[in-house]
Amino acid sequence: MIDALSKAMFGALAGSGALKAMASRYGMRGRRGFARRFVAGETIDEAIAAARAVEAQGLVQTLDLLGESVATVEAAGAATNAYLAMLPRIAAAGIGRNISIKLTQLGLDLSLDDAGGNLRRILTLAREQGFFVRVDMESSAYVDATLTLVEQVWREGHTNVGVVLQSALKRSEADLDRVLALGARVRLVKGAYKEPASVAYQSKAEVDAAYVRLLERLLPHGQFPAIATHDPLMIAHARRIAAAAGLAASAFEYQMLYGVRRDLQASLAREGFGVRVYIPYGREWFPYFMRRLGERPANVAFVLKSLVREG
Repeated sequence: MIDALSKAMFGALAGSGALKAMASRYGMRGRRGFARRFVAGETIDEAIAAARAVEAQGLVQTLDLLGESVATVEAAGAATNAYLAMLPRIAAAGIGRNISIKLTQLGLDLSLDDAGGNLRRILTLAREQGFFVRVDMESSAYVDATLTLVEQVWREGHTNVGVVLQSALKRSEADLDRVLALGARVRLVKGAYKEPASVAYQSKAEVDAAYVRLLERLLPHGQFPAIATHDPLMIAHARRIAAAAGLAASAFEYQMLYGVRRDLQASLAREGFGVRVYIPYGREWFPYFMRRLGERPANVAFVLKSLVREG
């Protein structure tokens, strides 16, 4: 129940324009800005520097230009063009070619056609330059449209795309079978959005139990599954399931967020597991940052300590 209340509170704060304006003045200020623990910076140069630092530790990474819920065709086009400009910069930098996007950033709130056209532009260039593109899953209202669009582009030959499923959503077990039948890669997360009880599990125990059920299906049958969690119990479950299925450590990877459980990232990498770090950047960092605070009380404590140091 506490988890649900935390998500709800920080979700509401994420929509505050006044709080966003105030946070934007200080969150990225200097090298000690309070948001920099979880967000690499506001520019592609900062993101590339963060990616290089992550890769130097023997980890891999994916970059995400933050942004969501654009309200105009022009804004969706601008976000698409930013991604198209981002890809050759990543390629030239010589870092791993893996990116993550949100469909509402590409115009999904406007229409499926708008988002689909922009997604196809990105996937075409990404395929030419050897990139993998992960389509993030947003709140439950977008699941049907997201899966439909991923299926469409996959069947058109854009097989350099994968999707995310959330164990918090009650529908995800059926959705997993749908994506497995397609052949696309799945990134399994618990879910950071506050959802109603009609569509989502409300307790941590229920979300965890659903995560394990999905793991038991995904690991033996998925295409290079991505196990996105910082929870040692879920990691232990994944290891047990993978061992029982006879999977090598190279057949799947763990995925974790930039700035969260760096100790665990390093420990898994030392054991020979693949660990991918999700590195977000961009000026529209505030909603993402607030969701990270809502997920773990420890994140709030870290930010408060940073503010004290700044003061």
